[in-house]
Amino acid sequence: MLSVLRRTLVQQTRGFATNNIAVAGFTGAVGNTPLIHLKTLSEQTGCNIYGKAEFQNPGGSIKDRAAVGIVLDAEEKGRIKPGGTVVEGTAGNTGIGLAHVCRAKGYKCVIFMPNTQSQEKIDLLQMLGAEVHPVPAVAYENPLNYNHQAKEYAEKLENAIWTDQFDNTANAYAHYISTGPEIWEQTKGEIDGFVCATGTGGTLAGVGKYLKQKSAKTQIWLADPPGSVLYKYISSGGKLVDRSGSSITEGYTFLSTTNRDLSGALRIPDEKSISMLYQLLDTEGLYLGASSALNVVAAVELAQKLGKGSTVVTVLCDGAYRYQSRLFSKKWLESKGLGDAIPESLRKYAVLD
Repeated sequence: MLSVLRRTLVQQTRGFATNNIAVAGFTGAVGNTPLIHLKTLSEQTGCNIYGKAEFQNPGGSIKDRAAVGIVLDAEEKGRIKPGGTVVEGTAGNTGIGLAHVCRAKGYKCVIFMPNTQSQEKIDLLQMLGAEVHPVPAVAYENPLNYNHQAKEYAEKLENAIWTDQFDNTANAYAHYISTGPEIWEQTKGEIDGFVCATGTGGTLAGVGKYLKQKSAKTQIWLADPPGSVLYKYISSGGKLVDRSGSSITEGYTFLSTTNRDLSGALRIPDEKSISMLYQLLDTEGLYLGASSALNVVAAVELAQKLGKGSTVVTVLCDGAYRYQSRLFSKKWLESKGLGDAIPESLRKYAVLD
């Protein structure tokens, strides 16, 4: 018998664009996003490179899937009742997804986040009615880390949950029963590789598990920015090493899932992500965030590894709207040493001072 979570995500999500199916509110509108063929990159590599348009979720990012899955799971298990409070420590998009879900379901939403996040994200959370607590960005080991503060806050409240996105199995399960099957259906089972970056590990774990169950030949790869331990963790066979450096993406720091399905890991420099971000805008008309651009760089590199004619899929996590004051600011890019990463012919898009 299907659980409430599985029934909701599988049966109530909208059909593909060709199906005129009405859906049940915000939660019903999450998922079944288009799979976009990236024409220019495919032609350049002689491969088929696709990006799953997760920016088309109603809350604007792939994290809508985790938000719906986690809240529905808590409801199913009786951990939260009507009028309750949902608390999370998040660097941004999960909080936005949770804020949307909470508004749709009548819960209060409280978000603890590093004070390094973009003002656009903070503003949006507050516009959605969330109570936002920006706190100093400190290492996970520090008791003042935003995740620990969120947990402690939730424990003091009645009828409240800390969603614990990093270790909550409902996160990966949401992708196992929705994102993975969608990709398999949209590629008609012809997929040689899937690659994406990980924050919590939910997307990679859930999609990877599903695709490997469908076809053992499909390779699952991790894409990682500078400043994350995950590339070295996977490349070293699971030995955790100290983090060093910093990245313009979300600063992914740990993997809360198994790596048994992974074929390997790719380290993607920020310079390549920025260059790809502007290339995708120019050649595909896609206005994407840095994490999406990182994923596409990784997809190109994986396609080149797998050879001509291969089919590789990644996820386009979100759009650039929440980061435009940085990603299209000449001053900000130069302050990060990334001004020269933009191809000269594309610098016309960096219109903000």
